[in-house]
Order: sequence, then structure tokens, then C-alpha cells
Amino acid sequence: MNEITPFGPGAGSAGDGGNDGGGDPMPHSIEAEQQLLGAILTNNDIFDRVAELIGPQHFYDPVHARIFETAAARIAKNALASPVTLKAFLEDDEGLKALGGPAYLVRLAGAAISAFAARDYAQMILDFATRRALIQVGRDISAKATKVEVASEPKEQIVEAEQALYRLAEQGTTSSGFQSFLAAVTDAVKVANAAYQRDGGLAGVATGLADLDTRLGGLHRSDLLILAGRPSMGKTALATNIAFNIAKAYRKGRLPDGREGTVNGGVVGFFSLEMSAEQLATRILSEACQVPSDDIRRGKLNMEEFRRFVAAAKELESCPLYIDDTAALPIAQLAARARRLKRTHGLDLLVVDYLQLIRGSGRSENRVNEISEISMGLKAIAKELDIPVLALSQLSRQVESREDKRPQLSDLRESGSIEQDADVVMFVFREEYYKSREKPGDHETEKMAKWQAEMEQLHGKAEVIIGKQRHGPIGTVDLSFEGRFTKFGNLIKPWQQGADTRGFD
Repeated sequence: MNEITPFGPGAGSAGDGGNDGGGDPMPHSIEAEQQLLGAILTNNDIFDRVAELIGPQHFYDPVHARIFETAAARIAKNALASPVTLKAFLEDDEGLKALGGPAYLVRLAGAAISAFAARDYAQMILDFATRRALIQVGRDISAKATKVEVASEPKEQIVEAEQALYRLAEQGTTSSGFQSFLAAVTDAVKVANAAYQRDGGLAGVATGLADLDTRLGGLHRSDLLILAGRPSMGKTALATNIAFNIAKAYRKGRLPDGREGTVNGGVVGFFSLEMSAEQLATRILSEACQVPSDDIRRGKLNMEEFRRFVAAAKELESCPLYIDDTAALPIAQLAARARRLKRTHGLDLLVVDYLQLIRGSGRSENRVNEISEISMGLKAIAKELDIPVLALSQLSRQVESREDKRPQLSDLRESGSIEQDADVVMFVFREEYYKSREKPGDHETEKMAKWQAEMEQLHGKAEVIIGKQRHGPIGTVDLSFEGRFTKFGNLIKPWQQGADTRGFD
């Protein structure tokens, strides 16, 4: 703590609002606030250097907060903020009168520091404000925990506390409110430059599936992507493949702005609400070592397959893929756990399998409203954590009643809110699955020959139908599918046969 008496006779803090119940003052530095305000009143250009760090709310002394706010309003209008110009706005301020009136503004400017130290003082003011906020959060947690109420469960209090701490941790790292078009254009240029520099020219995180990446431009930050399909279409397999590809390609390094961060691939969080972590790991290992997952589960491996299995397990043990298999997780807790993962290990992609298994807050008795709350919550997570969120979703049974089984947006269960909140909606479709159930009888020779020809044409192929995309065109992406290993891959086109296909699975 650093409390320093303001300059001049009779000067002092404009109130004891920052003291705690025991009379001890909260962490602050009156002198740092005075020096910074003096520098701004002497040279208005300094305001632009510190405005991104602090605002009026970060000042301990309420009089200083009002001086900063008034100066900021003047500077925003391209008007001069000096002791003389501020006098007209603040001479009736009772707090300023207690500090000596408008003469206090003159003393502030007269004791101004050199411009180069202004940002250091701003950082100091922000640090003290953060300490005070931490103390307040601690008091709020203590007060709520002390008050025993039926409506306030301890688990909910923990989630609220984590949310408050995360907001505090992110304070100053992300801008809020309006930003100029210049700032927005600058960000857009940075994204385009990153895509130009990155392998494959992608603006988002590469999925490892070349044709899908080309169509989507990768998985974009702050996007909610919905991957939907009927049972047995392979939506979990595709999501697992994407998560594995991204985690496997993870590489940390120096970003263009000089910070340390993810330069390729990413850290992946996977909420598996239907399948256990062990089952998910088995699928990933099956894909990596090219051994059927059924054989792995039953221990039906020969020596060569077992060697490949162990080698794949060793190679992947350091893979930044984190799995949470808690069933029926409420959306608030899911968000809190995602925040915690980003804070502790980093987070570049969040996968949720699947959306209908998440619980709402319990305040809505209507299932459609609850799904709306969940989809809005997932979109909020994507924006708050600045990561793509890939959420799987079920399709309604009406698909089965149509002759053409290809899914469309209206097939999404409780589709209104999901379709509205999502930036991208994709459907997994394998016609081979439906065609295999149309097998004619052995005595129908002609039909059997036709069916076999069609099955041969469809074998090992899958489609990802992009039904909605804010960033680009809709359409269909063809992929390969190996059912034994539950693995999707890049489909080799006819003109690529016999060519160098090292980039394809």
C-alpha cells in the first residue's frame, strides 16, 4: 500500500469511501494519480497513451476520477483540457473545494512529471484498482457464503466467483464498447496478413481437412460452428478428428506483435457429455495407429499392431487435448471450466459433444427456450474467450421420412435459436449408410448388380454440407471416411490418382 498526502496546505483525500470496515485504507497511491493528472493537464497528448489502460473508475480519489473524466470529455472533442478550461466545469465541485478549489488544478499541473513516465503511473493506478477489486470480490464471496439461502447453491456461488475473477483477469487485455473504423480496419488487415503468412493461407485454425479448410478458411475466432447429423453419420468422429488434427499440429512461438502464443494448431478443450474420456481416447488412438477401435477395446491386437498402438500413445501423451466427460453439465459451469482451461493451459478451440446434452439454468420450463439459452451461451463463450466453439447437434427424425436424406437447416432440433446464433452450420452425411439398408434380395439379380455398383461408388465417401456460413459461400465438401478407424480424411480426386498425394490421408 502506498498512501501519499496531496500537495499543498489543506489538501487531502476527498473522502473515506475506500476504507474497509476496520478503518484501514484500501491499496492506492494519491501521488501517482496526482502526477498523472498533472501530466495530462500539461500535455493533452499523454491522454491517448494512457486511455487504453485506465478510465475514471480506476482512480481511488473520487475528485481525481471526476477531473480525469472531465479532461477526457474535453480531449474527445478536440478541445483543450487545462487548469483554466476545467475550472469552469469543476469550480462548484464540493470535493474539489475541500482540496483547495480550482487552485488545486494549477498545483497538479505545476508538479507535472515528464511525459515518458506517464504510462508507468497509469499502470500503477490500474494495479491498485485491480487490488481493490480483488478485495471487493473476496468480500462479496464471503458475504454470499455466509448467507445461507435455498436459492443460492454453493456450486453456483463458485461459478459466479470464477466469472468475477475471470473478468478481473481479462481487464485491460480486451477492449469493450465502440472502436473506431480505423481500429477495425487495422484488425482486419492483421487477420489477412496472418492468413497470407500462414501455411495454406487460412484466416482461422486449420482443421487438417484441406477441402473443408478451403471452404471455411479455417475455424475463425469468436465463431460458433454447429456440426449436425443423424445418429451413425459420424459427427462425433469428425469432431474428434478435427480436435486431434489441431492439437497434434500445436506449436508455440512468437506472434507478429511480439507476444508468445500459438503459431500453428492449437490447445483444444473437448466436452464429451455422451462418451467417456477413455472411449474418446480410444477413438483418437485408433485413428493414430490405424488399428480398429473395436480391436483395441477387446485387446485383439497382434504384435505389430500393439507396437503401433504403444508408439502412438507415447507420441500423443503430450498432445494439448483436454477432455471433460462430466455428464449433463450446466451451461454456466461449462463456461466457467472453459475460462479456467484458458487461464491455466491456454485454449484455441472448444468442442462440445453435444449441444442437446447441456443443461440450461433451470429457469425455463420450455425446452425450446432452454436450447435458445444454451446456444446463446455457447456463442457468448466464443466471443468472450475469442476462440472458435464447435458444438455438435442432433437432427430431427423428419430426415428419415424424406426420399432425399440430405439434411437441411430446418432439420435442426429446436432449429430457430441454433440457426440464428451459429456463424456456421454444417451437416455430416454418408449416403453409403442409407444405401446399405436398401440391399435387395439375393434372387433379384438385376437389382443386386445395380445396388452393388452404387455401393462401390459410395464406399468410403462422406459429405459435409455447409448450410450456413457468415464468412463465405455454402456448399458441399467431399471427404473420405474409414469406418474401421472412425477417420475422416481428404478425398483424393480422380485427377490426383497416381500423383504425389503426401498431403492427403
